[in-house]
Amino acid sequence: MTSIIGSETPASIDDCWNHIGVVGDQSCPRLPANVHCRNCDVYAGAAQRNLQRPVDAHYQRDWASHFRQIDAGGEVHDSSVLVFRIGREWLALPTRVFDAVAPQAKPHVLPHRSGRGLSGIVNIGGKLYPCMSLATLLGIDEQGAPPAKGRHTFARLLLLRWEEQAYALPVADLHGIVRYASGSLQTPAATINKGLSRYLSGVITEGDMRIGCLDTALIGFQLARLLR
Repeated sequence: MTSIIGSETPASIDDCWNHIGVVGDQSCPRLPANVHCRNCDVYAGAAQRNLQRPVDAHYQRDWASHFRQIDAGGEVHDSSVLVFRIGREWLALPTRVFDAVAPQAKPHVLPHRSGRGLSGIVNIGGKLYPCMSLATLLGIDEQGAPPAKGRHTFARLLLLRWEEQAYALPVADLHGIVRYASGSLQTPAATINKGLSRYLSGVITEGDMRIGCLDTALIGFQLARLLR
């Protein structure tokens, strides 16, 4: 995990996440309950103090110089998505449709409403969310996915909102936010299974990852249909 603390951060901030947290030896007693250091109030407090640190003239001068540079005419990264994994597939939806990311929780099955993608309901922060299985909807096999190398992998719930209705979507791993140029969307490969390909608006590349961008309107429509 990249540290939120820069070289100019006051020494009073203890970057415990690099020592006993997910980047360190993972011996922190808070870690089992919080799942990840990003969910801990110690980490959040350090981030807040970091953002409030005094800015000196040298820092202002460097950033002013950076933003005065003339654009070389490269592609403008005008779109952003939240990238997550289901089974072996890396997928993405626009960041604007997400409310939050929550730790994994076991859904409570609704009588006579199991299957078809509706797994039940989950309680997140005292609020109930319908738990929807994108794996079932997209026809993705969730078994046999290899663990990511060099990363800490955590299953999570993505809290999505579409047309005033909130949903919880279980995912096997979360990569994070990726910005890209909307004009760089590529056509999905013909080898992608038909159940998934019909929901894709295109594919983007991030490092060695090929990420399928889901059609937001179509996914939203299908999620709403499953609740009827």
